[in-house]
Amino acid sequence: MNLQAKRAEYARNAVLSASPARLLTMLYDRLLLDLARAETAQQEANWPVASENLLHAQDILAELSGTLKPGVWEGGENLQAIYAYSLKTLMNANIGRNAVLTRECIDLLEPLRATWHEAAALVPALGATPSAAMTPGGTLGVG
Repeated sequence: MNLQAKRAEYARNAVLSASPARLLTMLYDRLLLDLARAETAQQEANWPVASENLLHAQDILAELSGTLKPGVWEGGENLQAIYAYSLKTLMNANIGRNAVLTRECIDLLEPLRATWHEAAALVPALGATPSAAMTPGGTLGVG
């Protein structure tokens, strides 16, 4: 088995064995990585790389949005609006080759990433299942 295949298998196993809270933080980590890569590529006028990363970031946002249950917890509708705004902004960043719009999304989504990491870190301390500990309604708001 070559190194690339081993990495792919490790990543697959990490995803399959991750808790819901860990999956959410993994998605946010990759989302922000894609946006950072896209911003760098835009600044270097490397449009194919920028586009590839922006499209992957949009896929992640679509997944987060599609699994969100806005009616389950009080902040759900606001989070849905952030996802919708970010999707639209990233489409415009890609079409317009605009690194400023990409940075706007990074600045908007980074605090959410940090908050989800903090919440996920509380799950073991609370002695509860990830879904019960993450929101007032008893779910992550995703699912």
